[in-house]
Amino acid sequence: MYKFFEKLITKKWVILALVLVISVFFFWQMKQYSRMETDLDEYMPKDHPAFVYSDQAEEWFGIQDGVIFAIEHQDGVFNSSTIEKIKQLTKDLQKMPQINKDDVVSLYTADNIVGTEHGLDVKPFFSKTPMTDLALDELRNKVLQNEMALGRLVSTDETVTIVVAELADDVFSQELYHQLQDLAKQYQGPENIYVAGRPIVEGTLAYLGPKDMQKMVPIVSLVIVVVLFLILRSFKSTILTLLVVLLSSVWAFGLMAMLRVPIYSVTTMIPVMLIAIGVAYGIHLISHLTQFRNKHPQASNKEAMMDMLTAMWKPVTMTAITTMVGFTSLLTSQVYPVKYFGVFTAFGVFTAMVLSLLFIPAGFMAFGLPKLRQKSNNLRGNKDQFANS
Repeated sequence: MYKFFEKLITKKWVILALVLVISVFFFWQMKQYSRMETDLDEYMPKDHPAFVYSDQAEEWFGIQDGVIFAIEHQDGVFNSSTIEKIKQLTKDLQKMPQINKDDVVSLYTADNIVGTEHGLDVKPFFSKTPMTDLALDELRNKVLQNEMALGRLVSTDETVTIVVAELADDVFSQELYHQLQDLAKQYQGPENIYVAGRPIVEGTLAYLGPKDMQKMVPIVSLVIVVVLFLILRSFKSTILTLLVVLLSSVWAFGLMAMLRVPIYSVTTMIPVMLIAIGVAYGIHLISHLTQFRNKHPQASNKEAMMDMLTAMWKPVTMTAITTMVGFTSLLTSQVYPVKYFGVFTAFGVFTAMVLSLLFIPAGFMAFGLPKLRQKSNNLRGNKDQFANS
């Protein structure tokens, strides 16, 4: 390995250029083909019994994914203002092109079926909004006497009623998700309007997944930068170590995009994991380098790099391999997001290891080693031992 590393450090610009080209390629792949997968049907194999039975039930009973608007009024929903909101919300949903007019169910569209001596009497609960106490009491009594409505369309405590809109297949989108959320906001106050249902869950995942990643990655990166600088006491060492973990994240997501593997809510945590895990490799390498230079201040940059690589490549490699094995064990899961999380985090760990052993030495050889600080031997030794622990 000595001759191999000796050749590598003489090719510093080739290594840096190669890393740059690969990173640009993976970044382009990520920008072109990355997409967020929120369809819960894509989370497990199609032949899984749970999905097979679910598809059969949907086919037999004509079940479709629905969006549920829950309208809550603490003093009860049987008042003119709330009843009018039920009516207007129902009409607004019926006007949406993604929703069939007949697939919106509420007190306004539901039929009140009453058995009489002549058969069944089928009439709507109301067509015009009741404005008097007498008319409101009449509507309330209709609902309370109808077992199909009480506990289904209206809660038993009379404080919540729902409007259900079924969506056709393959019509849900982020645009529709935001339209539904905006519609709910229009009717807020004094009633509380809640939106639920599987399409809303999937839409929320698609909305919050990238948003959480945009928040977490900068926060974790900032914390890591501060910790690295406090430990390494070198701006150059901090930047090189941080670049290793950031590039490993780009490579992992770039490979996912190249293989057309979508981003799941679980896999959005890959960058955070790689940042937390990958910085350790750089810290071990640089702390060993610092110890060697403290003991041999007259050593050349090449000698320092060779000592660092020959002494540390085995510990770093073995540490990475054991971590990769741990993540690849997630392949035993039947859930696709968990499988992909394990595989691509393992690839990211492998990338962080390779970049630590190639990119960091090449960076130091190209741009120079960090300056040695004159400190007491005890303090320096304690700090390096802490970094190596």
